[in-house]
Amino acid sequence: MSTQKHFAEKLLQIKALQINLQKPYVWASGWQSPVYCDNRKVLSYPHVRDFVKSELANMVLEHFPDAEVIAGVATAGIPHGVMAADLLKLPFIYVRSKPKEHGMGNQIEGVLEKGQKVVVIEDLISTGKSSLQVVDVLRAEGAEVVGMCGLFTYGFPVADEAFEKAMVPLHTISNYAALMEVAEDMKLVQPEHQPVLQGWRLDPGNWKPPFPAENHSLKNSL
Repeated sequence: MSTQKHFAEKLLQIKALQINLQKPYVWASGWQSPVYCDNRKVLSYPHVRDFVKSELANMVLEHFPDAEVIAGVATAGIPHGVMAADLLKLPFIYVRSKPKEHGMGNQIEGVLEKGQKVVVIEDLISTGKSSLQVVDVLRAEGAEVVGMCGLFTYGFPVADEAFEKAMVPLHTISNYAALMEVAEDMKLVQPEHQPVLQGWRLDPGNWKPPFPAENHSLKNSL
């Protein structure tokens, strides 16, 4: 089994990933989604947490061997970034969604020198908007962002285009395609559901559930 499928299986087992075509989840944007991902649950399972730490560190070593600093995206990317940085013996910083409203007013917490090569750690990639805002903040402070590593990506075309435009290489431990394969293997979805699920990935903003049912409202920020 590939690493992507192995991790998707782990996320399903701990219910960090959930699939529900009958009662889709509603994101803060108003999008309806048959899939919900909460990677914060990884932190409560030491064996999964260790797997993520190791995979993120290996990913940085393989794709960004010249990295000098690891940056976590606040808040969900912070713990995973800290663990990877500790394993790599690299400095760690994190980036807030907006400057702190008191004290020093920092948006970047930690020590960052101009010109340092930074790898950003994110937990989940949806549209990529909030993740790439962090890249903008780091670049404005003189950092050289060499890439981003994450736990999971939905693989939306809009995100692929945004990362390409921003010239930020992205690597994740698992992805939506692997999830769909594993979910079918585990009998969580039927083969006939795959076109519906792929339709959501290709156009999530206009997707409608195939079955009329009451929606679950979940604030999953894009």
